[in-house]
Amino acid sequence: MSDSRRPDVVVFDYGTGNVHSAVKALEEAGADVELTGNRKRALEADGLLVPGVGAFTAVIEALRASHGHEVIDRRLAGGRPVLGICVGMQVLFEQGVEHGLHTEGLGEWPGVVDQLKADVVPHMGWNTVQAPEDSVLFEGLHDERFYFVHSYAAQDWTLEPSGPFPKPRVTWAEHGSRFVAAVENGPLSATQFHPEKSGRAGIRLLRNWIGTL
Repeated sequence: MSDSRRPDVVVFDYGTGNVHSAVKALEEAGADVELTGNRKRALEADGLLVPGVGAFTAVIEALRASHGHEVIDRRLAGGRPVLGICVGMQVLFEQGVEHGLHTEGLGEWPGVVDQLKADVVPHMGWNTVQAPEDSVLFEGLHDERFYFVHSYAAQDWTLEPSGPFPKPRVTWAEHGSRFVAAVENGPLSATQFHPEKSGRAGIRLLRNWIGTL
């Protein structure tokens, strides 16, 4: 960070469930944190964290009802950092498919979120990830494990690099087959796992993200 001021992070509150653990983890990682659904605050903050718990359709509907999709679009258009977690990552893709129901996502990335191809779902517990060597989020964390709770994920990555941003850094994990565990794409980052439930490794990852603000 360029000065001693603690970066200002908003955890966007749009009714997705208990997100207080994310607030506490961000505070421990070095940010001043506010849990709010206020769009002005969400636009102005140094960083915006978009949580997500539950079904893809319910999360996208709640996000749109609170105009969260507009906040995300405006921040990204201005190069302002956004971090999505769990279903907050999934809704960034073009589409989610749950129980035969197709729901349009935010379309920040191409691709479909659908059920994991595994004998046991949900995928619940600690798992390793395969992060790119030049990852910023996973700096110092390449041998760590993170906590997952999900039945759905993006299982392909098709975005081709373009524009002023560097090639996206995509991190993978495996449960039955491989799936996208995290993405770093210019100002937009996301994790399928829960950093706030991943102990010291999760705090370090959030600190790495905060260090980019």
